[in-house]
Amino acid sequence: MTISTAPFDARQLRDVFGTFVTGVTVVTTRDAAGVAQGVTANSFNTVSLEPPLVLWSQALTAKSFAPFRDSPRFTVNILADDQIGISNNFARSREDKFEGIPHHNGLGNVPILDGVAAYLECVQVAAYPSGDHMLYIGRVERMAQGNRRPLAFSAGRYMVAHSCDLEASYYQANALEPVPLSAIRRVSAALPAVAEQLGGHTLCLSVWGNHGPTAVHWEPSSQPVSDQLFSGLVMPVTRSATGLAFAAFLPEAVTQAFIEEDLRQSSVPGEDLASRRQRFTEALAEVREQGLARMVGTTPSLLHKVPVHTFSAPIVAPDGGMLMALTLAASATRLDADWHGQLPGALLAAADTLSAQLQA
Repeated sequence: MTISTAPFDARQLRDVFGTFVTGVTVVTTRDAAGVAQGVTANSFNTVSLEPPLVLWSQALTAKSFAPFRDSPRFTVNILADDQIGISNNFARSREDKFEGIPHHNGLGNVPILDGVAAYLECVQVAAYPSGDHMLYIGRVERMAQGNRRPLAFSAGRYMVAHSCDLEASYYQANALEPVPLSAIRRVSAALPAVAEQLGGHTLCLSVWGNHGPTAVHWEPSSQPVSDQLFSGLVMPVTRSATGLAFAAFLPEAVTQAFIEEDLRQSSVPGEDLASRRQRFTEALAEVREQGLARMVGTTPSLLHKVPVHTFSAPIVAPDGGMLMALTLAASATRLDADWHGQLPGALLAAADTLSAQLQA
């Protein structure tokens, strides 16, 4: 550990502050003219349970400083882990940050962002100048929790929050042997030809990692579904075709803790946990019947920006156990979502061929 004493520069101080992992919030209000204001902040913290008090701080130089200073109310929107785009949007200096961002109005007509992990509607009770920031204290008047996994932030990067006991469950229950690097290399080397055979769509090769379905290789397309495709990307177990494939074809002892965590953190309006679990069980039965998984994209995701259909097929070891998932992704305008279409069948055949090659 390197010890620094004064004087130290702002960069060093920022780096040390960055080692503290925080959540990510967007704080919203309305100015005296009724114009919606919002700013990304990870300075949010709790103060007191009785009375219910929270705090956050804002730079004195922020463009929206005066509106927040003078407003009697603010709402703290705690972002979910798929809302990186919303965080980036409100972190930028622009005129209308709410354009294209789904939201509704709460107490005092203050905007509340849709799809957040939770929100707290507050009355501002104090504001204290603190160095180059203003520290705001708010009393919580109303709140809501959406049971979604929160977005995290540390050292200048967004992070995915996982429960500590989930990590322990993986190491205790995981009876899988690691996928040999030689097998990953062999399959990766074959993917250019497979991609051409399947019409040049984006392909992803994934393994089951310590955080669940993890991309180890992307085979690019002339019409990629996203510019954010990178090795190491972790996909949700219950909300991706890759995750569904692993959930359907890996032993339950390996996947169950991850499935339960994902179901608990994923919220659907009007649907409780038991209903989400039942719907997921039915989806797994369909995947096992078809021999591959499917995810139909009806709305743009933050990753892809456009509606995307995906199919995922298992690549198996000689003993029949699933080793990897081969996933095909394309915009909904380029890929038919029919189970019995030509491409899903060709993907399944390609996965069977790759499995046979690994067994040879």
